[in-house]
Amino acid sequence: MKREPRKLSQNGWPQIAMMGAGAVGCYFGGMLARTGAPAVLIGRKQLVDTVNRDGLFLDSIKFQEKIALTATTDVRNVCDAEIVLFCVKTPDTETAAKELKPHLSPGAVVLSLQNGVDNVERIRKASGIEALPAVVYVAVEMVAPGRIKHTGRGDLIIGDFAKSRKNKLNHLAALFERAGIPCRISENIEADLWTKMIMNCAYNAISALGRARYGRMVKNTGTRDLMQKTVEEVAAVAKAVGVKLPVENLAWNRKENGLLEAVFKLGEAMENATSSTAQDLARGKKTEIDSLNGYIARLGKELGVPTPVNQTLYTLVKLLEEKDEQQ
Repeated sequence: MKREPRKLSQNGWPQIAMMGAGAVGCYFGGMLARTGAPAVLIGRKQLVDTVNRDGLFLDSIKFQEKIALTATTDVRNVCDAEIVLFCVKTPDTETAAKELKPHLSPGAVVLSLQNGVDNVERIRKASGIEALPAVVYVAVEMVAPGRIKHTGRGDLIIGDFAKSRKNKLNHLAALFERAGIPCRISENIEADLWTKMIMNCAYNAISALGRARYGRMVKNTGTRDLMQKTVEEVAAVAKAVGVKLPVENLAWNRKENGLLEAVFKLGEAMENATSSTAQDLARGKKTEIDSLNGYIARLGKELGVPTPVNQTLYTLVKLLEEKDEQQ
């Protein structure tokens, strides 16, 4: 396809595309658009039709607002984008990367806003795109097509494994901050990705299986014990891989500011959140569990690190997925 000349930025904003207009893509796309960024959502037809007709309604903890922005089902509309936020679910990573590659503008920055620790590598292997990794902390849900409910946080950590794109990171961080999205540049993005993996493994499956919000989980003694065992296993796998987690003293059984306490504090800060795994199962959709507890179970087996709790959580979520598929 012949490329048209890139459109001029509006009000100093670059063109930004959200590849994957789920709850996360819509939230960050909406936050950028409400501040003046020329943003386009690339998603499924029902959402696209709703957003183009009625706008995107963002019910945030700080405001309630209908936001006008462009939505399309056609990936070719990324051709003008200087920044692409890659927000597809992890099972769709390779397919979406291959679809994106032919239409990506030269010099465009792709930022992976996905769960899991290996998406950047998967994107590169599937398409040759050198994406930047990001860690996302946000409690958000699509309650209806074009309607986003935000219940906690909404910040990003970005980095670069190669540590060679500092200027691009600075540019991205400044844009996010301008849009009211707190953004930190990491000096050790691998450790930050694994820290988020620990959070995801501790919350996602248990929230789904227990049909519980995060606040109720951390108030329950039995659940806290289960979360602790889950975290210990993930930390052991991370150590076996050679990842240096940011908290040296894990402080499992002491009330010190260790990694486990950070896990529980997340639940307190996002007490009304339900996990994306719970939301996917409730809608009969395929979850990202293979990239979370399932990833830890597989990697632990390869490395000889026991992960019975993560394996059990993974197996139970997959069992529910199969039930939904058969109905």
